Amino acid sequence: MNWKNNKINVAIQVLPEADGKIKYELVDKAIEAIQKTGCKYQVCPFETVVECKFNELSELIEIIHDACEVAGTEKMLMNLKIQSNFNNNVTIEDKMQKYS
Repeated sequence: MNWKNNKINVAIQVLPEADGKIKYELVDKAIEAIQKTGCKYQVCPFETVVECKFNELSELIEIIHDACEVAGTEKMLMNLKIQSNFNNNVTIEDKMQKYS
């Protein structure tokens, strides 16, 4: 059960909709919510990668949803990709180090 305390990487794609259109301003609100959590993150063209503990993930998702709702989102699709390691932390640097 200790693996739940390991850091994981979560790729989060938020597709918030208002007035029948996907609004980039609403995506910005989702990114601002991620920033406020203090989690390490990296914004990419199609998704934002967040480094957090597995047991923090549900709260992170709720924070993003709340921020988008307050900003005027009417409907939202969220895609998640989760990378975990049962023995070690998963970090953004592990994958990006050779590209820096």
